[in-house]
Amino acid sequence: MTETTVGLIGIASLFLLMILRTPVAFAMLIVGFFGYGWLEGTRSATALLLTESYSAVSSYSLIVVPMFILLGNVSSVAGYSRGLYDAAFAWVGRFRGGLASASVIGCAAFSAVSGSSVATAVTLGKVALPEMKRMGYADSLATGAIAAGGTLGFLIPPSTGFVLYAILTEESIGRLFMAGILPGLLLMVLFIGVVWLVSYFDPKAGPRGAVVPLRERFRLLAEAGPLLFVIVASIGGIYLGVFSPVEASGIGAGMVLVLAFAQRRLNWHGFKEAVMGTLQTSSMLYMIVIGANNLNPFFSVTHIPQTLGAGLGQLDFGPYGTLTVILLAYVVLGMFMDGLSMLVITIPIVFPVITAMGFDPVWFGVVAVIVIEMGMITPPVGLNVFVVRGVATGVPLTTVFKGVTPFLIAMVVALILIIIFPQIAVFIPNSMFG
Repeated sequence: MTETTVGLIGIASLFLLMILRTPVAFAMLIVGFFGYGWLEGTRSATALLLTESYSAVSSYSLIVVPMFILLGNVSSVAGYSRGLYDAAFAWVGRFRGGLASASVIGCAAFSAVSGSSVATAVTLGKVALPEMKRMGYADSLATGAIAAGGTLGFLIPPSTGFVLYAILTEESIGRLFMAGILPGLLLMVLFIGVVWLVSYFDPKAGPRGAVVPLRERFRLLAEAGPLLFVIVASIGGIYLGVFSPVEASGIGAGMVLVLAFAQRRLNWHGFKEAVMGTLQTSSMLYMIVIGANNLNPFFSVTHIPQTLGAGLGQLDFGPYGTLTVILLAYVVLGMFMDGLSMLVITIPIVFPVITAMGFDPVWFGVVAVIVIEMGMITPPVGLNVFVVRGVATGVPLTTVFKGVTPFLIAMVVALILIIIFPQIAVFIPNSMFG
């Protein structure tokens, strides 16, 4: 049996284990350990398991994960997310679909402290959905805006997706964080455009809100100021080169803790809740990294990436034709897998192909993350859709999927623009790092 055949069996086994609801981290560990052991011997596989697991969790750059997760959890528990939403609504609520647009803006702002799509959707969903229901918004528009807006948490820095991509590809976390800013803002603007169009053609779906006096708007903006300051300080500090992403994560988490305690928005119970949530999420992500680090050597010895690259080369689709095939495969996989699983399983296979075609690895990171985001709101899995459905009690699942459809179209438009104009993704990191 050839090494490539063993690799294909390993990939099939990996999908089978996930179909059987084995956690993706343990599915990768099992396939990586036994597959590598099959080809290189049990002793080598055991040594690899020990060394790769240790190197994965001892990585200095991985500290950004628990720190930014803590930042997002404290912000949520302390009620800063509500302040972001109220401030956004005060400024855009008077327009068509103002509440839904405010939800998208709130999702984008909260994404800059959470780094998680699901956390963003849940946090803003609990705040915004009851308000939109009270004002008579169509269920499809309300839930669609939250589910789509939540996906920005996977793109706007600090993104856990970019952290994992950087670890898997040995790219700079700082460059990837900066690369996500303009595409994230582009998506936010397109989502707001979708809200406006839906409300324009069906005014009852997104009625206008009351006009908020200018003084009240500035007051609400000032209330959201502490968290906005933390966002600007942490992300801006990375851009200006004042500190690294790891240092930014620690500074951001420390600042929001001090602010929350100083403003008496956080008590011991809330602090404990935020820390426990951070530990649970971080443990899951660390296990995924361990699983990926043990699976990647197995893929390497099976020569699957090289075989895939050679096969695509023989088809002679050219660089952009090959990219299209890879992205279509991502779309299909996104219908059945969650975003992090897709990322850690596919990047080791497709990344060598992408770099061999001459594409910028940082640019491809942005493209891959956007396609993975699309999978978060597409049937039948659509993780964000199910999360929002859980918050929006009484709304049928079909209604939520109907609501996200126009936002999916907006994501396709954003993806096409970034492929045609790669500077949207690489301008900021290139201006920083040269």
